[in-house]
Amino acid sequence: MTSAATPGLARPNVLLILLDNLGYGEPGCYGGGALRGAPTPRIDALAAEGLRLTNFNVEAQCSPSRSALLTGRYAYRSGTLTVPIGNPAVSDPEGQGLNPWEITLAALLAEQGYRTAHFGKWHLGSVQGRFPNDHGFDAWWGIPRTTDEVFWPDTPGFASSGVRPQHLMAGRRGEATQELEVYDLERRPLLDEEITGRTIGFIEASVQEGRPFFAYVPLTQVHLPSLPHPDFKGRTGHGDFADAVAETDHRVGQLLDRLRELGLEDDTLVIFTSDNGPDPTWPWQGTSGPWRGYYFTHMEGSLRVPFLARWPGRIPAGRVSNGLVHQVDILPTLAALIGFEVPADRAIDGVDQSAFLLGEQEDSARESVLAFVADRLEAVKWRNWKLVFYEETRDWFGTPQRLTLPKLFNLTSDPKEEYPEETLRNTWVINRCLEVIRTFEQSLRRHPAIPEGTTDRFDPATATPTPLRG
Repeated sequence: MTSAATPGLARPNVLLILLDNLGYGEPGCYGGGALRGAPTPRIDALAAEGLRLTNFNVEAQCSPSRSALLTGRYAYRSGTLTVPIGNPAVSDPEGQGLNPWEITLAALLAEQGYRTAHFGKWHLGSVQGRFPNDHGFDAWWGIPRTTDEVFWPDTPGFASSGVRPQHLMAGRRGEATQELEVYDLERRPLLDEEITGRTIGFIEASVQEGRPFFAYVPLTQVHLPSLPHPDFKGRTGHGDFADAVAETDHRVGQLLDRLRELGLEDDTLVIFTSDNGPDPTWPWQGTSGPWRGYYFTHMEGSLRVPFLARWPGRIPAGRVSNGLVHQVDILPTLAALIGFEVPADRAIDGVDQSAFLLGEQEDSARESVLAFVADRLEAVKWRNWKLVFYEETRDWFGTPQRLTLPKLFNLTSDPKEEYPEETLRNTWVINRCLEVIRTFEQSLRRHPAIPEGTTDRFDPATATPTPLRG
């Protein structure tokens, strides 16, 4: 077998592993591991072989995060503001997920001759026209929505409710996505094993064809219910959640081992991260480590997640940085590394971090991050500061309350966001944060956001700009 990429060329294969609700404090390289009852030797080794970021930021919910990752745009622009559960604005399945007008990383890489595939959780649409194979992926296999739906089939009254359970699905470019077996509690523990196996098969096929690949691997662990594969049940002695973390570490190791066996290590950029912070639901609650809060909030525990990147010979090994980075930066960074054009007909919020990633410059290329929760701009991060417009909520059940006076936190001296006394002493920082918001508002006037629940293909020429909600 020969390598799917030519050694030395800046057109790497890309293996993007996305965990589901893996909190900052779970991997050993972020202070978790054995401390949490689940050592993560393979993830820790990956960190030592590349770059580990300690200030990598994401959107606060699953669907918005996946949208931002694949488009390089805040989900606020794409109308993918929320997980559609209980949201009347997106009750119509035709309006859920990623609008056909959006251009994804997969579509851009496919134009460059990459084989593209998605194995795992999509959560960006569950009707024809909004599946991965409608958004640039040559093939996909996995679930269209979320893992908590595995409870449905065994719930009393469900069978006569008229509601259809979620199914595993598969599709290919140019063809309709097909419905497979029901995704239920029996199937749940087995899913990540099959996701890993299918990814390996895709990588092997890419080698046979001699083409570079983009494998997007959104695993389903450690989303509730965090039920490990039978081979890992009881492995740690600390319960299902710890066993699921241990299994995930093993799955990552399987993917990395196959890259090495195929001689692809030096020619593959591996990215490992999470879609958002941890879930607070017992007995599957995660930890955000030194930060406070869970997902569906503007707290650091929601926004700040693990991020590792390895590309031997290009990304310096063992580097750790607290530079501010957002998941929207991945698309323009890969554009710079691989040599494709970022779409020019829309607002792209990501910035090119290639020089930072490769260690050619010490500092990140961005200074600020906007923190949205659903359709609300709840906070702004600028350098080591965070300006917050809403009272903190512990989890998704809290009711956001607009503050009369915003709170300002210094995340270096106050990582748990407990002492807003900085507000009155450093009002100059507020001005800088407000400048960031004004710039975003100006871009919304030039490039109107897609209204949430839009069922037809978005047409920016006829769209009406709407004010930013805060």
